[in-house]
Amino acid sequence: MPDHIRYDLLTQQALRSVVRNVLGDAAKKGLPGDHHFYISFDTTADGARLSQRLREQYPEEMTIILQHQFWDLTVTDDAFEVGLSFGGVPERLTVPFAAINGFFDPSVQFGLQFEPVGEGQDNTAPGATIESKPAEPKKRAPRAQGSVPTIAQQNPEPPEPPKPAAGAEVVRLDRFRKK
Repeated sequence: MPDHIRYDLLTQQALRSVVRNVLGDAAKKGLPGDHHFYISFDTTADGARLSQRLREQYPEEMTIILQHQFWDLTVTDDAFEVGLSFGGVPERLTVPFAAINGFFDPSVQFGLQFEPVGEGQDNTAPGATIESKPAEPKKRAPRAQGSVPTIAQQNPEPPEPPKPAAGAEVVRLDRFRKK
């Protein structure tokens, strides 16, 4: 048993609850204003449910977009479920919050990127990163376009964020870890 507090795990849990709360509000009230979400997740994670067709197309990671055309968004303590159309074929996905690798809302340039942290790793393991610009996606699998049509489909990458105002700074949690 480690003799230190796992701040990295506690921080990731807290930041995943931000995603849970935002999605819960969207499920109840819809998306306000121009808000929309890019959500990347590990398709191999325990509890991730998607069709065999999508699993073959995205064997490791998938990014979905919740914007105009999604339905039946439900949020529980551990996961969310949503209906999306992929190539005109309706699909129902279940995504555990623990499987989420990234969350980005381009309308306000808010993003969270989660790194895998296992119980057996030491305190120098990477944790979550809060960014004021989109996190660079890992080059693993092609991006899924789950809502049609969206700005993202016309331009598959999120727009470049404006430069931060003087004094603004991106804070990375690993800055505070022992090296």
